[in-house]
Amino acid sequence: MIPERIFVVEDEPALLETLTYNLEQAGYEVTAIPDGLQALEIAKNNPPDLMILDIMLPGIDGFEITRLLRQELRFPILMLTARDDEIDRVLGLELGADDYLTKPFSMRELLARVKAQLRRRRLDREENGRRPKSPDNQLIFKNLRINLTRREVLLNAEIIALKPKEFELLLYFGQHQGQVLSRETLLEEVWGWDFTGGSRTVDVHVRWLREKVEATPAKPTRIITVRGVGYRFEG
Repeated sequence: MIPERIFVVEDEPALLETLTYNLEQAGYEVTAIPDGLQALEIAKNNPPDLMILDIMLPGIDGFEITRLLRQELRFPILMLTARDDEIDRVLGLELGADDYLTKPFSMRELLARVKAQLRRRRLDREENGRRPKSPDNQLIFKNLRINLTRREVLLNAEIIALKPKEFELLLYFGQHQGQVLSRETLLEEVWGWDFTGGSRTVDVHVRWLREKVEATPAKPTRIITVRGVGYRFEG
């Protein structure tokens, strides 16, 4: 079995060495990268299965790396930071990071989170392989198109700008058209089971999506509120 590939992007030599050693002992193929620009170039040319990314890097920080990678690529990003600041965590997740760990952390917790993110990635791939799509890998709902390959959403043939989590939420809605989805289900499937935010996160993202894909956001016809439960998507 081919080992899963992990990039560790960390400018602190001792921590970089420790992370590399423990991940290799856990059976992963690890590429240790001390520089953000180098990480960006390598990842674009040869994407990993998962990236562990420090926020505070010289030259280009982890936020900007995440933003640039998410324009083209989709693999799990686990952010590391020395600052236990909710604003940093929210910003990282909004830019497209999948998880967030504050230093100092236990190696056992990091390995558990890595394992969870890679398991979710495998399950997503299996589900995508079973799910029927249009020939050009798009989901089409009248004047709304979701292009899975390009990670683009078009409304009336014009591209609309979505944040990474907005795109993933809309995609999940589209893949489960007509189903009533609870906030808890959406949190688990879009943000991950170990996301520490509350259901308010879902409501905020739904509001943002409605502003972009609904003709009249105050009277939505696509993303319908199911009182006391969650939401239903009607294409």
